[in-house]
Amino acid sequence: MPQPARSIQAAPGAIEPLPQPYLLFLGDVAEPAYAKTAFGLRDWAGERCVGEYACVGAKVSTGLRYLTPEQAFAEGARSMAIGVANPGGHISPAWVPQLLQALEAGLDLIGGMHARLADIEPLRSAAARLGRRLLDVRQPPPGIPVASGRKRSGMRLLTVGTDCAVGKKYTALTLVREWRALGVDAYFRATGQTGILIAGQGIALDAVVADFAAGAAEMLSPDAGAEHWDVIEGQGSLFHPAYAGVALALLHGSQPDVIVVCHAAGRETVLGHPGYPLPGIEETIELNLRLGRRTNPRIRCAGVSLNTAKLDAAQAERLIAAESERLGCPVADPMRGGEAFRRLAQACLR
Repeated sequence: MPQPARSIQAAPGAIEPLPQPYLLFLGDVAEPAYAKTAFGLRDWAGERCVGEYACVGAKVSTGLRYLTPEQAFAEGARSMAIGVANPGGHISPAWVPQLLQALEAGLDLIGGMHARLADIEPLRSAAARLGRRLLDVRQPPPGIPVASGRKRSGMRLLTVGTDCAVGKKYTALTLVREWRALGVDAYFRATGQTGILIAGQGIALDAVVADFAAGAAEMLSPDAGAEHWDVIEGQGSLFHPAYAGVALALLHGSQPDVIVVCHAAGRETVLGHPGYPLPGIEETIELNLRLGRRTNPRIRCAGVSLNTAKLDAAQAERLIAAESERLGCPVADPMRGGEAFRRLAQACLR
């Protein structure tokens, strides 16, 4: 299976880029799934990660070099990014000595947790004394406007889904990689904490006050040249019992010219909500197009991104071909790539 590209750079726009390169902090996690932010950065921003650091006894590693904050700073790191996404999004008291060590070594701290770095007194005092920054990527930027609905110049693609965690971020990143190889002017626009750390900037839509969420999506992808594409990371699903609101705000505010529907093969119910059956792909296409026409009457669906991680290569190939024939559009798994994904990428540009 092909590895993701390691060349996603911060896009120009109104949002201040994050200090890079990163030292990745793994805390004391023992379960790899809780270090998904660190693994995402390793896979998609490897050239901007100088190494990893962790508490004594940590059981998870990204495979990057183990460096102390002092060593990382000497090798060019300018921040330590918390690569953990644990249940509840909390910052463990056991991490505080290592976080203080990073500040003392000259690094800013970047957190993607629900907990705020600045709410932890030892960190707040040390940062003020040392002139370091505590950067919470789930803290929306100031001055987000209410959405105007004004059509912006440039082209936009939004990845949407039948559910959460179906591959919207990886699909967007892989499309940018494919398009840039073709010479297309394209940027990845991040809307979640891992995507923001990969891109170096963005807005965490799930942290924006509801009235301003569509405005945040407008702010995220400003006016651009006629041939420029913003590829916007989708969030949630219009069918999700908890997160439909952020998905709709993103759809209206981003005003996509093109959507790609993302789905996890074999999933039958909404993740974490077993009482809710997953919608069909056709139903997902229809609803996103119907609601998306409110702010962009020319919206279209270019194809489907199918997460086949639970299938072997032969099973995935058969399913991708069958679904493409059934739906009458390109279907591909971005992590498997190949000719199927190239067809999907080309269909988005038509």
